[in-house]
Amino acid sequence: MIVQDVMNHLEALSPLAYAEDFDNVGLLVGNKNMPITGILVTLDTLEAVIDEAIESKCNLIVSFHPIIFKGLKKLTGKTYVERVVMKAIKHDIAIYSMHTALDNALKGVNDMIVNQLELLNKQILIPQAQTIKKLTTFVPINEAEKLRQSLFNAGAGSIGNYNDCSFNVDGIGTFNGNEHSNPTIGEKGRTHLEKETQINITYAKHLESQILQTLFKTHSYEEVAYEITTLENKNQHIGIGMIGNLKAPMTEKDFLSYVKNKMNTKHIRHSSFLNKNIHKVAVLGGSGSFAIEAAKNTGADAFITADLKYHDFFMAENSILLVDIGHYESEQHTKNLLVAYLTKKITNFAVVLSKTITNPVKYF
Repeated sequence: MIVQDVMNHLEALSPLAYAEDFDNVGLLVGNKNMPITGILVTLDTLEAVIDEAIESKCNLIVSFHPIIFKGLKKLTGKTYVERVVMKAIKHDIAIYSMHTALDNALKGVNDMIVNQLELLNKQILIPQAQTIKKLTTFVPINEAEKLRQSLFNAGAGSIGNYNDCSFNVDGIGTFNGNEHSNPTIGEKGRTHLEKETQINITYAKHLESQILQTLFKTHSYEEVAYEITTLENKNQHIGIGMIGNLKAPMTEKDFLSYVKNKMNTKHIRHSSFLNKNIHKVAVLGGSGSFAIEAAKNTGADAFITADLKYHDFFMAENSILLVDIGHYESEQHTKNLLVAYLTKKITNFAVVLSKTITNPVKYF
């Protein structure tokens, strides 16, 4: 097994196409064709984690946070980032990061939080925009079914909870090939009329390459006429944060105690109590102040996130309970998610859960 094999599994879970623009995800250190001896899964890649990988004979580290976030101009060992990269290269250890690609995945970071809290009726809090595309193409009527089925098999035609979705219109297509053409139907130099089916089909944007490969491979025309448009429809399967309902309403104090227990955190910062029960809950792992308004707009009674600043708590405005459980604490279960996923996908290979506690924040 090589690094690329593991990357394929990880990108099926959380395609890199859905990472935020500011992020740095994917293979950060190493060769994708390198044979692997073991996989170590961690939240952060620190020097201690590199040492753990060496001891565990793992030459691929799957890390949630990217060790290289901003551009590296030097490798002198002056900073912890430089030292990690240098040690990884020295010991032929590859590092792969998922970060916001996994944040935006349906079965990613926030799904893990929802599951930890045992919330029901979960939905995406902020659906990611422009993730659905539409292909329009034209094919001879007698070839339409074959092409349509090939596109379905390549992953096109899925809308929410429905598959094999398309819209088809029959009409007349015209074309006239010049002296350099090699038409599969009709003759060069003569205008040809062909009964065609216009196929309209949607697909997730990360599938575009394989959708187009399928189109060109299956279509019989020398020149395939097609159009691609980006839709504004909300994608209920891609986006950041989640909302869900508690099995039964709780008082605010009982809810905070429940969160402490379920999320394994001893310290919670929160906004003023509203003296009402908590039932609908929004969650967003990591820094989530940008989603406070979105959480309020869903009618959530509480919003669990991290890294809220002093003035962020004023944004509660007596309409929602803001709950800051800590950055590490909100994402700590991500390692378990990835280990469980990779172990299921790679049944005959060692996937090791890192024992290194990488939380840089200490409490007194």
